[in-house]
Amino acid sequence: MTSFKVERFPFDIDRVKAWGSVDPRHRNWPVVYVMNNDKEVYVGESLNVAGRMKQHLESESKHKLKSVRVVPDDTFNKSACLDLESLLIRMFRGDASRQVLNLNAGITDAEYFDRENYTKTFRQIFEELRTQEDLFQRTIPQIINSDLFKLSPFKALNHDQAIAVEDILDGFFTDLDHDVDSTAVVEGNPGTGKTVVAIYLLKLLEDIRKHNSEEPLDIGSIFSDYFTPGHAELLKNLKFAIVLPQQSLRDSIAKVFKLTPGLHKDMVLTPFQVGESSEPFELLVVDEAHRLNQRANQASGTQNTKFAEINEKLFGWDDLQKTQLDWIRTQSRHSILMLDVGQTVRPADLPAAKTRDLASQAWASGRLYPLQTQMRISADKDYVGYIRQLLSDTPPERREDFGNYELRLFDDLREMRRELQKREEECGLSRLVAGYAWPWKTKKDKTAFDIELGGQRMRWNSVTTDWINSPTSVDEVGSIHTVQGYDLNYVGVIIGNDLRLDPVAGKLVFDRTNYHDKKGRENNAKRGITYSDADLLEYVKNIYSVLLTRGIQGTYVYVCDTAPRERLQEFV
Repeated sequence: MTSFKVERFPFDIDRVKAWGSVDPRHRNWPVVYVMNNDKEVYVGESLNVAGRMKQHLESESKHKLKSVRVVPDDTFNKSACLDLESLLIRMFRGDASRQVLNLNAGITDAEYFDRENYTKTFRQIFEELRTQEDLFQRTIPQIINSDLFKLSPFKALNHDQAIAVEDILDGFFTDLDHDVDSTAVVEGNPGTGKTVVAIYLLKLLEDIRKHNSEEPLDIGSIFSDYFTPGHAELLKNLKFAIVLPQQSLRDSIAKVFKLTPGLHKDMVLTPFQVGESSEPFELLVVDEAHRLNQRANQASGTQNTKFAEINEKLFGWDDLQKTQLDWIRTQSRHSILMLDVGQTVRPADLPAAKTRDLASQAWASGRLYPLQTQMRISADKDYVGYIRQLLSDTPPERREDFGNYELRLFDDLREMRRELQKREEECGLSRLVAGYAWPWKTKKDKTAFDIELGGQRMRWNSVTTDWINSPTSVDEVGSIHTVQGYDLNYVGVIIGNDLRLDPVAGKLVFDRTNYHDKKGRENNAKRGITYSDADLLEYVKNIYSVLLTRGIQGTYVYVCDTAPRERLQEFV
């Protein structure tokens, strides 16, 4: 039996006054409410909802809203209401049927008494708002599998993320006050939420800049102290942008920005667009900064020409030592770099030594913000560390148990694909990926097959942007360039013959003849750098580390070569 109700009335002063006088709890009890019209929605919580409604009626940003739903519950307390408010904001944002008017002041993902039971009630409330009130178009599983949800700026930050955002804001406003340039680094393993912090931060700054100081903020916001006229004045004319070296992730984030009040898709840039900009930026936030390029042969002749032209424009000549990181620093007074040294996957990427040095410099200046809490992988132990150990020369001492997280090794590829298909039918977002150990035949011949293995014939990804959500992705194999930065529910990983095991030394080795990413093995002729097998081994191990850490609920593995498969059997 449910303990909540959904009370509905028009959003006008007479009806608000009448409703407020019906029950004393309308003026003195914690509740959550939703206000909306056909295109917009606002979610709030209050101890005095009748009084809060009168404040909203005076708000210029909300005068177009037409309807109110109030959700009272005899068991609600302040913590539960904050939690439900956060959930509904995130669900509305992921549903994308209405524009969310809430500011991004945010609340943390806080624990409180009996939260598990409240969460069950919240799902019932969502279903009533979806089915009876017609406020949502999609179910919770459909919403949480979408990029609009996963990459949304409306997040309940965990403790690490909230501390990082708060410290970054403190440093940024101090630097603006004192007219000092700065570089900050947010460092974290896969799944710690670096992209979440990047998007959240930009939305928060835009909200601070545009906030009307006469309009009251919701009580309980952890960042409400930053919503001051002084901070708004500091941000008034500043130019912000987010930079993404990867095309697929860049396009996904551009879609999110397009649908987010205060943000727009033109704020999502390539490194080349930054370099070519005629106007400097006050702040550039760089996601996947380890994927910025050094001076190396680019994907096209046009990009090679552009690289030289940008260097000449910014530095007076085509200095081969200059990287896209130098473009970022030259074109902005302040930069925030999201880094993971273990995710450089091509020789053209910034060298690992360079990214390590960046982190060291940030630490020395007090501007290194580590993220340590794993947000993607639902394992109760250090799964990412375990995977990186498996791919190192010093494997774990014993097999680890990850509880409900499903880490499985298959010796039959057909069976692995069948199990992955079952997961796709159960929860969606279950994809097959592989190392670049097979040539991309279908790039020129759409009737061909790229991977013929274990009696299975498969094709590489048919699109390079937003492959995960493309209609053909469930029947294809994704490469590193389609999944880095993304979450999956389950991932099936094929480890190809580009990674072998030296039986004498007992170490993993790189097989150049079975590695078919031309840009992934290309020497740097411009700078006279030749990459040895040992150099390329590090990139390939990083690739498999990224592939093996995409799955939220589980990872399935098939290894082509017998020796590394037998070694893996000890640990998986």
